[in-house]
Amino acid sequence: MDGTVGMGGHAGAILEQHSGARLLGLDRDEAAVSRAAQHLRRFGDRAAVRHDRFSNWLAACRAVGHERVDGLLLDLGVSSLQLDTSERGFSFRADAPLDMRMDRQGGLTAREFLEGLTPPEVAKVLRDYGEERLAWPIAKAICRERDAGRLSTTGDLAAICRRVYPRGPQRIDPATRTFQALRIAVNDELGELSRALDDVPRGLNVGGVVCVISFHSLEDRVVKQRFSAWQQAGQASLLKRKPVMADEAEVAANPRASSAKLRALLWGVRRQRSTERRSRHHRNEP
Repeated sequence: MDGTVGMGGHAGAILEQHSGARLLGLDRDEAAVSRAAQHLRRFGDRAAVRHDRFSNWLAACRAVGHERVDGLLLDLGVSSLQLDTSERGFSFRADAPLDMRMDRQGGLTAREFLEGLTPPEVAKVLRDYGEERLAWPIAKAICRERDAGRLSTTGDLAAICRRVYPRGPQRIDPATRTFQALRIAVNDELGELSRALDDVPRGLNVGGVVCVISFHSLEDRVVKQRFSAWQQAGQASLLKRKPVMADEAEVAANPRASSAKLRALLWGVRRQRSTERRSRHHRNEP
């Protein structure tokens, strides 16, 4: 199960490496579903793609006749397809409608979402989902410009953030954390992640693997805590103690991979190799 199939890159690699595998890919973005279906066409009936949220992965699996899967992959956050399509409103690099919906078939746009919030509520979103240190002054400025009818595009929002920040060089664009926070809130990304992980015990076969790629600390914290809890309960084992990060060559080829963290878990199996190695070492065994 590839719960965030995107344009089908990961799904295609999995099917190439495992010639007997069948894969179901989901994406809440209808544009991605179309691209992934075209990319995976060469695998015939071994691959299927559906328009759905990744939090519904187990229901989608059972709808096609399978109670459990051997692998679950979640590649979180916004996709390159979404970032590079300016009219989707995810990026502050171009002026576009303030949308940010991963699924444009329903839900509030970012502009509509902000319409219903008070300054304290906006500030809470920016703090909780963007870890923005200037959440309160940015929130006040957003609501002031919104009430004056001057907030409808990504350019409007980015300009507000930049005016609030003190002048001088900044490590990242002043709009970065605000855009992240609103995108997470509009798409309920952390809720989606938690609900998807809730179904792992019911939907993953013993010996199955769940892999999650996260791009910021909020996502990674959720995954790390859940994986740790399952390991401590004896339900699963970490395949790597620390997350796998992109190397220099990969970052050079794809700069967006620089913040990616891959965590992987083996379900229903307790790995004791490190303990056994330590015991042999103490007994001076080979």
